[in-house]
Amino acid sequence: MSRRYDHARVKEYWQRVWDREGVYACPDDAADPTYVLGMFPYTSGSLHMGHIRNYAITDAYARYRRMAGDDVLHPMGWDAFGLPAENAAYERDTDPESWTRSCIERMRGDLEEMGFGYDWSREITTCDPEYYRWNQWLFGRFFDSGLVEYDAATVNWCPDCETVLADAQVEATADGGHDHGQGGVCWRCGTPVEQRDLDQWFFTITDYADELYDGLDDLDGWPEGVRDSQRNWIGRQEGATVAFGVNGHTVEAFTTRLDTAYGATYLALAPGHEVVRELAANDDAVAEYVESVANADDAGLTGVETDLTATHPYTGAEIPVYVAAYVLDDVGTGAVMGVPAHNERDHAFAAEHDLPLKQVVEPVDGSGTNLPEDPYTDDGMLTDSGAYDGLASTAARDRLLENDAAEAATTYRLRDWLISRQRYWGTPIPIVHCEDCGRVRVPDEDLPVELPEYVQTTGNPLDAADEWKQTTCPDCGEPATRETDTMDTFVDSSWYFLRYLSPHFEGAPFDQQTADEWLPVDVYVGGEEHAVLHLLYIRFFTRALADLGLLDRREPVDRLINQGTVLHSGEKMSKSKGNAVAPHEYGAETTRLFVLSAAHPAQDFEWTVKDVSAAYDFQQTLYEMVSEFAEMRRSAARADGDDRGYRTESAPHDAYLEREIDRTIAAVTEEYDRFRFHRVVGELQRFARLLRRYASYDRPYKFAYSRALRVLAKLVAPIAPYLAEELWLLLEEDGLVVTAAWPESLRDVAEFRIERQLVRTTLDDVRDITEVVDIEDPDEIDIVVAADWKYRAYEVARAADPGDAIVGEIMSDESIQAHGDAAADYAADLADRGAGLEPIVDGDRELDVLSQATWLFEEEFGADVTVRRADGEGDLSKKARPNKPAIHIS
Repeated sequence: MSRRYDHARVKEYWQRVWDREGVYACPDDAADPTYVLGMFPYTSGSLHMGHIRNYAITDAYARYRRMAGDDVLHPMGWDAFGLPAENAAYERDTDPESWTRSCIERMRGDLEEMGFGYDWSREITTCDPEYYRWNQWLFGRFFDSGLVEYDAATVNWCPDCETVLADAQVEATADGGHDHGQGGVCWRCGTPVEQRDLDQWFFTITDYADELYDGLDDLDGWPEGVRDSQRNWIGRQEGATVAFGVNGHTVEAFTTRLDTAYGATYLALAPGHEVVRELAANDDAVAEYVESVANADDAGLTGVETDLTATHPYTGAEIPVYVAAYVLDDVGTGAVMGVPAHNERDHAFAAEHDLPLKQVVEPVDGSGTNLPEDPYTDDGMLTDSGAYDGLASTAARDRLLENDAAEAATTYRLRDWLISRQRYWGTPIPIVHCEDCGRVRVPDEDLPVELPEYVQTTGNPLDAADEWKQTTCPDCGEPATRETDTMDTFVDSSWYFLRYLSPHFEGAPFDQQTADEWLPVDVYVGGEEHAVLHLLYIRFFTRALADLGLLDRREPVDRLINQGTVLHSGEKMSKSKGNAVAPHEYGAETTRLFVLSAAHPAQDFEWTVKDVSAAYDFQQTLYEMVSEFAEMRRSAARADGDDRGYRTESAPHDAYLEREIDRTIAAVTEEYDRFRFHRVVGELQRFARLLRRYASYDRPYKFAYSRALRVLAKLVAPIAPYLAEELWLLLEEDGLVVTAAWPESLRDVAEFRIERQLVRTTLDDVRDITEVVDIEDPDEIDIVVAADWKYRAYEVARAADPGDAIVGEIMSDESIQAHGDAAADYAADLADRGAGLEPIVDGDRELDVLSQATWLFEEEFGADVTVRRADGEGDLSKKARPNKPAIHIS
């Protein structure tokens, strides 16, 4: 029998067995399955290491929960629409569907080779008419309920992709330019984004701004970074609008600091403000500035003074009006009252344009400020503010609202979701434009509106599909034209997790009863870069569907895991950088074992050949151990049952192994529950090393050792399933390990971490002593466990509240008092250590644990080892502390 594990030799066999047995199929009648989901991949052509890391996380957890007895739903599908496929097809002189289908075949094969356990009976592909029919059906429901708008809008336009981009699809330039579509580049191709005015389709996500914002507080299972990103993107601000008179107009400026109103020394308007548009028609300087800002990546603190003045509503004073790039068209009201003495942004602009500062808030304690060099931005007491002088900032904000000049207001950074895309490879928007009836949605019975045959052309191919575009109006029957925009592909992914629940359901996008029973998704894994795109949109969709009576749930995901980045030579691994490693280059199972063991799922890690080799070596170690055991068992069978090489009677040191098996089960289970797979691997490596030491110390006790190997095979199965099946086969166990029951501890191991630490620190103490005293070959090691009364004193000190008279509490116990000065000294020592004493095991348990571990000391130091309780007031007894035994080496 070969003792070398060959993953490539066995993977196809186990794939066929798993498929034949249907081990990954989630039954439709499951009461409440554990729903484990990775963000489905865009069909780019092949899996990259980011995919592997994402799906290795979900696969390991799904396998663990399945072995723990759960019905597990772990599906996979394809995010198959989108501009990159259209571009790739154009470059290869083919059509987007053919390219996409070929990518799916390659990627499905990659996933299967990696051994990921999916319920492929639930596979979905968003470019299938059977799927995007329901995109159109849902669009119709949103349309009927008022969640869809068609409006002229200034949009972000990518001239290279020839399509509209949502704000969240405009990325910052290298120098940091871009805020809500001003400047920035296309997220797909990096081309500088332009502004255009087009008629567009929107989902009114702003109707849910407050609920989406407030709901973040309840998402305890989501990373705080994602929640903060969504809060910032929604950008809810409580404040007030202040009405300034400007050239016959009333211009409302939003502020969160109404108490600083008397400090306004200028009014700044966004380049797209309606007053600025009127002014630009007759003012060349303003017109030139507006044009320059529109084409700039980052206009910074630039601005231009106009000939207008604004009437301050509280003082009646006339203040200058500026057009300023730092004021954004779509944030607040597009107008800012400039208060340079109390706002950092206004202060910087005023310094750039030599505008005056007026202090109207001062510190309550009279400590002074650093004006004019730096603005004073804290609350305080009003000054130089007329009738409001002397009021605290909070009180002044309320009082100033009593004046008609201001009105309480809430503003949002969030804008409605622009879903129009001027491209072919997407879901056709199911609208017909009729000259008499206007915009009419396509009836349900006429869905899906399928894409016409692809024809290469510049711009939007649907505009050129004349035969497809010409139709009749569903309402009046007269000639009409189809809408030629397709939907943003984020629509496809905003509800796909629902289709997995009932992928073949014909009456609706999903079966509502199943969805209500199985949602929310228990664990969702994907990149943090989707925080304000996909992850916000699925929350919006779920709420909208609930309001349409299609769902009971309002949040889609219970627990969100963001996986970190795989780095190579310090940079994110990617084909474009030339530092990508193919997932199968080092073997599928070695790769998945490495990516799970390298770091916590949320952390970035560096790909190194050395660490990959360590993952390979670990597999070989496990396989060799089990192979040796299997060979020995076969030899015993040939010798008429003679258990040569193994003991059938237990020895004292076997108790340590038996308890360590239970400790390992407890530790590994806890780490799987917490998604700390790197610690799972660390525990298994430590356990394997222990088994090696145990087997070399003495002939193994067959019962304990065989159980240890069975447990090891089960514990590694979620991470390395091919290997685990091979180990299970060698151990001649029934069935498949992937469907075996998760191992359970046979003993109470609630204190397993304390017990382990006790052994480790005691071993370290012996090592330190032998090194300091320079004892190369100790003869005897005497380990003395503390007397009972010290444990009682320790627990009294642990239970004490801060400020308690700890010494008095301890010495009030008569059994402790009986030890006189020794007790008083120990009580004082505990009091000095104060709060935060670590939990310990009691004296009897400490004695048992160290006694069971004597073989480790004997094996390492070659000495006779004695573990005993303190027996009087000798030096060792005095030195012994709870869970810190005294040690004498001779």
